[in-house]
Amino acid sequence: MSNIAEIFAPLIPALVCGGLILGFRNVIGDIQFGGQTIVEGSQFWAGVHSFLWLIGEAIFHFLPVGITWSITKKMGTTQILGIVLGICLVSPQLLNAYGVSGATEIPFWDFGFAKIDMIGYQAQVIPAILAGFTLVYLEKMWKKVIPSVIQLVLVPFLTLVPAVLIAHVVLGPIGWAMGDAISHVVYTGLTSQFGWLFAGVFGFLYAPLVITGLHHMTNAIDLQLMDKYSGTILWPMIALSNIAQGSAVLAMVFLQRKNEAAQQVAIPSMISCYLGVTEPAMFGVNIKHGFPFISAMIGSSIAAMLSVGTGVMANSIGVGGIPGFLAIQVQHWPMFFVCMAVAIVVPFGLTYVIGLKRLPQSERVNNAKVDLEEIAELA
Repeated sequence: MSNIAEIFAPLIPALVCGGLILGFRNVIGDIQFGGQTIVEGSQFWAGVHSFLWLIGEAIFHFLPVGITWSITKKMGTTQILGIVLGICLVSPQLLNAYGVSGATEIPFWDFGFAKIDMIGYQAQVIPAILAGFTLVYLEKMWKKVIPSVIQLVLVPFLTLVPAVLIAHVVLGPIGWAMGDAISHVVYTGLTSQFGWLFAGVFGFLYAPLVITGLHHMTNAIDLQLMDKYSGTILWPMIALSNIAQGSAVLAMVFLQRKNEAAQQVAIPSMISCYLGVTEPAMFGVNIKHGFPFISAMIGSSIAAMLSVGTGVMANSIGVGGIPGFLAIQVQHWPMFFVCMAVAIVVPFGLTYVIGLKRLPQSERVNNAKVDLEEIAELA
């Protein structure tokens, strides 16, 4: 967790900005007032909603570019090669990762003796991290064996081409195989007689899935549940997990109320998390310290068991976080509010109590103002 947090440190300003943008888009684009959303009732807000997606997509869909760049920066290798590698993972030529589950046909490269699926890895974290380190070690290896006078010619070629090939042939397919397996297990578990128990496991592990990017596979499960049961019991747990992560950050806000530098990251991250976008909170605060992340996972697990055990169901996929109750079937609102309370109180309480013992005094009090640009230099 510490290493992942270090890789993401330079990306925190963009993640915080993107989280707030997507959270705001959730509010104006998905929440209905008087039978229609704000976007549907106003051309101005429709334009704002469309424009802001340009930034949100650049930050989150193209996140692998930032990850591979950050890895090369951290490891002291050629940063432009990291950027190019990241672009090769999210190129428009590839089938978008979000569209794989509903695709009737997947394009491929045909080499005669082998075919490679042309799948993009938008918002995928683990494939990007593995590809980035593959690039780093290939470059370091070639620099040791190739004479310096011809390194500029050979090293970039012998580094980048194999790294991109390995990413699409080995690392990417492994990630998708993991995602398919997780989807099958989650669907089977939630629809079994022990669904409430499985919900506890899912609620605990959902946040780590977000780190890997495999949480996008849950969309396919939601669609299956909606088709079979006219609703989904999975999505309420996802909304509760978002709330739990935000509540852990809220506890850190109280613990570090005298640390202005920490507040600059924590408060915007908490807001975006409560609006349904958890990456800024997890990468910027919770994973960095460790115990808030685990506390949120525990609170999410308890809330998930309560949600599934009492049959809370959503009409469809909706806005994550606190506004998520609007997607819940009305008859289940009272119970979902109880689940929300659990997802707020348990992570907040655990994080605050543990933080009093484990958070160093130097991290609780720091009156020096540090802006986000300075935070980006910490890596």
